[in-house]
Amino acid sequence: MLYHRADFADLSELAAHRQRLWETQRAYVLARSDLHRRAWGSHRPPERLEALPDLPLVDKEMLRTSQRDHPPFGDYLAAKPGEISRVHRTSGTTGTAMNLVLSAQDAHETAVVGGRAQAASGLGPGHRVVHCLNYRMWMGGLTDHMTLEATGAAVVPFGVGDTRLLIRTIQELGITAISCTPSYPAVLERVIEEEFPGLKPRDLGLRLGLFGGEAGLDNADFRRRMEETWGFKVRNANYGVTDVFCNFAGQTDESNDLHFVALDVLHPELIDPETARVLPWQEGERGELVLTHMRRHCQPLVRFRTGDIIELTGTGRAPCGRTAPRFRVVGRADDMVVIRGINAFPTQVAATINQFENLSGEYRIVLPGPGPYDVLPVEAELATGTATDEGLASAVESRLKRDIGITARVTIVPFNTLPRTEGKTRRIIREDKS
Repeated sequence: MLYHRADFADLSELAAHRQRLWETQRAYVLARSDLHRRAWGSHRPPERLEALPDLPLVDKEMLRTSQRDHPPFGDYLAAKPGEISRVHRTSGTTGTAMNLVLSAQDAHETAVVGGRAQAASGLGPGHRVVHCLNYRMWMGGLTDHMTLEATGAAVVPFGVGDTRLLIRTIQELGITAISCTPSYPAVLERVIEEEFPGLKPRDLGLRLGLFGGEAGLDNADFRRRMEETWGFKVRNANYGVTDVFCNFAGQTDESNDLHFVALDVLHPELIDPETARVLPWQEGERGELVLTHMRRHCQPLVRFRTGDIIELTGTGRAPCGRTAPRFRVVGRADDMVVIRGINAFPTQVAATINQFENLSGEYRIVLPGPGPYDVLPVEAELATGTATDEGLASAVESRLKRDIGITARVTIVPFNTLPRTEGKTRRIIREDKS
């Protein structure tokens, strides 16, 4: 069961609650999940949570194989078919799309936990929030809608498409908040400029921007530019791992760190992404996030490698009063590009590009083949109304060298050259040179 206001709970009391849940969950997974029994081999799930590192890890490729060999939901479906309440599908951004199922219990707990993250970011009763994610099977549509409702806010289920109608809807209904990907406001800005003469984004009266699904919001320059353009508070309110929990972390007014608000039902670990060695769960540590459901009915996961590289920024009580651990997302292990032995992530490239006022902030990395790479090829887009500066590419290259330590080859392209999307924007394109 969920722990009331778990993100504010005394950690010693929460530890006892977590242990009780795990004792039930371990037996359930052992009895019901063929995938886990196969992955564990001779291992048996330990009775104590702190002994979880004794178990082998589970990764996304194992889930894909499971669903391919045991369609449609894989042999880690632990619930009976009649207990399935909702079916979703992942976006497939990083590979084959996955089928996800929730029981009524799973759906309720997902909404409550996600609601904690949205509430931490400032959403609540009195707000009218328009939700602009794809409702067509994607978990981020309906499920995130339910997390928004869990805060007590009034939710407008708009979805994606027909941006002109969205702008009119915001005006007509007095919308105060928007839920979407961080790249979507750029789409709105273009339509406003082209279709609504004299209207500025901040004229719409939005007070809160709730974002998720893409990296980049930890960058202060990107946030500042969006806040100046729109006049709303920018919040990363929707961090999650779709196979595990749609949303379990959000930012607050006091900090740009993400607060891990699901500690009552979700157990986190850190590992070295290359060696899988367990790292200490302590402030300042950086590694790949590994997650375990301590309570999940349909598709429980134990020691699942998320592929997200995070840095723990706090484990005590935060200024907002929450005891939830704080972290920042550095990047994805599968998005990491090695340039002459230096690890680089798209988020680092974005942080540098957003320092330039004459760039729009849109960028793309086009990698020729599988590597190794001596140079990072970057396409960066001019800001609207900005003329080409012959020295701009060299300036960006120098800044990337200073900030990240890599050699880059930067190509400046005109405004509105790079694609804007209503869903997740791809920042790394890997060309097949085979």
